[in-house]
Amino acid sequence: MIITQTPLRISFAGGGTDFPDFYEQHGGCVVSSTIDKYVYCIVKERFDDKIYVNWSKKEIVDSVDQIEHELVREAMRKVGVSRAVEISFLSDIPAEGSGLGSSSSVTVGVLNALYHFVGATPTAEQLAREACDIEINTLGKPIGVQDQYIAAFGGLRCFQFGPGKSVKVESLRVSRHALEDLDIMLMSFFTGQTRQAATILSEQKANIAARIPVLQQMAAQARQVRALLEAGDVTGFGRLLHEAWAAKRQLASGISNSVTDQLYERAIQAGALGGKISGAGGGGFFLLCVPSDKRQAVRHALRDLREMPFRLERGGTKVILNMQRYS
Repeated sequence: MIITQTPLRISFAGGGTDFPDFYEQHGGCVVSSTIDKYVYCIVKERFDDKIYVNWSKKEIVDSVDQIEHELVREAMRKVGVSRAVEISFLSDIPAEGSGLGSSSSVTVGVLNALYHFVGATPTAEQLAREACDIEINTLGKPIGVQDQYIAAFGGLRCFQFGPGKSVKVESLRVSRHALEDLDIMLMSFFTGQTRQAATILSEQKANIAARIPVLQQMAAQARQVRALLEAGDVTGFGRLLHEAWAAKRQLASGISNSVTDQLYERAIQAGALGGKISGAGGGGFFLLCVPSDKRQAVRHALRDLREMPFRLERGGTKVILNMQRYS
């Protein structure tokens, strides 16, 4: 039995510049971090030759081609596992539509588990690259590549995408005190709405050619976020989140709506420095940067929403149980 623990993520700035259609020509930049909320993947050998997949439904099939869960199906094809296996998932938050990168965490996590199941030890770069290949090239999802890379590498990272196909992964050099301040000042609230990100992201992808100046501004904002955090200026970072959210809302019509706009304005009026909807937008979780003396006021202003306490996570996907039998 193999169990992997793969973190979810929050993206601070640059989301949208990680679409290959943009960054291969213009270069993109994203700053994001994993958080202490996880997707767990359990892979267990079976005595019979059937394939069991347990997610929001239970599948029992005879061949990989019959698997309905497309991420599992393509991960099994990628690794070469074809029979006599049971794969199950658990998640700390709603697994779909949260805006916390859960789909890519599932892909990275199941790849990691399957590779260890067959006795291989994949690198973080391999897991990220192969997860991107599955989601973007094989399944044709209208997404970028940041989620797969942050799930695989973990921590507080800056990703430089392109120009061309290169991806440069860098850790931020942030002092311990600044990290503590960042942890304390970040708050997250569930909007109560989950959504299919594909609709928003498809529009966002279709708009790339018309939004190149905005996307270039967003990549520059991500580099500013890195500089502010490395300088220990968490207050400046919070204010820049506000500017980055204003830019992101220009990428597609469904990123925000009147309800989320009102909620966001209530948070700002209560003392939040800035924030955004995580992921594609349209629902999921609000991420806010709030001075410690304003946290209670923000909680009161958003009292209709459920808060999700969290902390930043230093690691990426990892095996937390590897119990193998040898004949």
